[in-house]
Amino acid sequence: MVEKKNPIIYILMYIVLAFVIVVSLFPLLWVIMSSFKTNAEILSSPFTLPTAINFQPYLHVLNTNNFAQFGINSFVIATTATFISLFIYSMGAYVIAKYNFPGKSIFFSLFVITMLVPGHTRTQPIFSIVMNLRLYDTRQGLILVYLSGGMAMCMFVLRAAFASIPKEMAEAATIDGAGFFRTFWQMHLPLARSGLATAGILMFLGNWNEYYFAALLTISPRNRTLPYALAFFNEAFAYDYTRMFAALTLAILPGIIIYIFSQEQVRMSVVSSGVKG
Repeated sequence: MVEKKNPIIYILMYIVLAFVIVVSLFPLLWVIMSSFKTNAEILSSPFTLPTAINFQPYLHVLNTNNFAQFGINSFVIATTATFISLFIYSMGAYVIAKYNFPGKSIFFSLFVITMLVPGHTRTQPIFSIVMNLRLYDTRQGLILVYLSGGMAMCMFVLRAAFASIPKEMAEAATIDGAGFFRTFWQMHLPLARSGLATAGILMFLGNWNEYYFAALLTISPRNRTLPYALAFFNEAFAYDYTRMFAALTLAILPGIIIYIFSQEQVRMSVVSSGVKG
């Protein structure tokens, strides 16, 4: 017989859940709402709804200050780093998940441990490597840094995805004459698409929102990413809050939209990773 929980517990759970949702969403909704207000409305009544919907601040931001170019830079860098990472790390995760070799556990533990190391502690070696490779102030330099930054997370997610695939399927493919690469490309990789999607989404969002190394490794406007460019927008629109909030909204909306449409995929992948692997 299943014991019924006390209604008070349910009430407390919903109160805590509602509090977390409000704290998480309110700053975002406030920024979006303020982007449609005038400066006078923002200063006089910051928590009220806008009296009119005006897209002029968005048009101004898009047509000035190379905003579109910064957005293209972020998209190209984040997308390129994500696809290259998935291509390389999927092969590494597949080997770790499906094959036994000396030092396998230690090797994988080293990947996981790097997730606990703050990115800022690697500033000096990363900067030195980028300078020695003559990739300073280039898109290629940022792509290389983002490749290394997402390695641990990508390997962790993809290993769990490959480990959840029954090994009998690989054995059957081997009996049918499939080699190593054919088994990987034609069987395991399609079956691990949920893990690939999750790793790709998380890596893209992380690359899209990254600010520290973008500010450290770029200097010219032609290679500036959108998160780094927002610092200059804040200075340019210091007394024009409407346009500043419009720029912030345009910068954060792509990541929100991507996650809204892919959250079910991410959730299912995390659940399946916890079942086996």
